[in-house]
This record gives sequence, structure tokens and C-alpha cells, in this order.
Amino acid sequence: MQITGIALSGMQQASSTLEKAAGKIAKATDPAAVDQIDLSSEMVALLDARNQFQTNARVIQTGDDMQKTMLNLLA
Repeated sequence: MQITGIALSGMQQASSTLEKAAGKIAKATDPAAVDQIDLSSEMVALLDARNQFQTNARVIQTGDDMQKTMLNLLA
């Protein structure tokens, strides 16, 4: 199903964004790097990645529900 593939792609993108933001936040523990990292924008990126992941998970769930309903109608 194409919807699932699109949602999985979105989940992979969200995961990548999450890893990048988490890596930058982890580097903020180094006193020399604190001035180079904008923690507020990285936290916004983390929240955005979380929301993207949740949205794509809902798309997959909705697609699954639709498929089950269709199969029940055909049976």
C-alpha cells in the first residue's frame, strides 16, 4: 500500500531529525560547545520530530483500519 510507504518514509525522516537534534543537544554538555548550540531551536526540532513521528504512526494506523474495514466488507 502506497500510504504505508509514504508514512514509513516520513517516520525515517523524523527519526533522522531526532538523532541530529539529540546529538547537538548532547554536545551542549561540553562547555566549549555551549555557545555554538541554540538549545531552544534544537528542542523545537525534537518536538517537531516527535509530532511528525506520531502523525505518520496515525496514518499507518488509519490505513490499517481502512484495510480491515474493506476486508470485512468483502467477507
